[in-house]
Amino acid sequence: MTINYWAVFVCAVASMIVGSVWYGPLFGKFFMREQGLNKLSKEEQEKMKKKMPWSYLEQFVASVVMFTVLDAMIVATSAVGVPGGISVSLLLWFGFVVTLAFGNTLCGGKMTLFWLNIGDMFVSLLVAGAIIGAWR
Repeated sequence: MTINYWAVFVCAVASMIVGSVWYGPLFGKFFMREQGLNKLSKEEQEKMKKKMPWSYLEQFVASVVMFTVLDAMIVATSAVGVPGGISVSLLLWFGFVVTLAFGNTLCGGKMTLFWLNIGDMFVSLLVAGAIIGAWR
């Protein structure tokens, strides 16, 4: 099985862009309010800002791992083209992302954050599936 690491890298970058738009201009204020981040003191906000570069790097690495697995699944299922990549992405999103996020929500999470987070992953995985599918 051959992993297309260029496609994986492009997917990870695309996912970071999707997340920046999703948790920025689209739903940033809502996310901040739901997380209680809008109530932090200036000192706490500055402390969080200093950790952000590492958080982005860690998320990028996690995305590379996730999209490597997505690429492997697309190859393993013999999915073809953009429709095939999107189909595999949708199955993995529903079967793993939604169910795991729902389980976490049942253990004290907010339902509003559940919908927000799975929405971001939905778009990110669709984009990644399309990229990997097109690259095959």
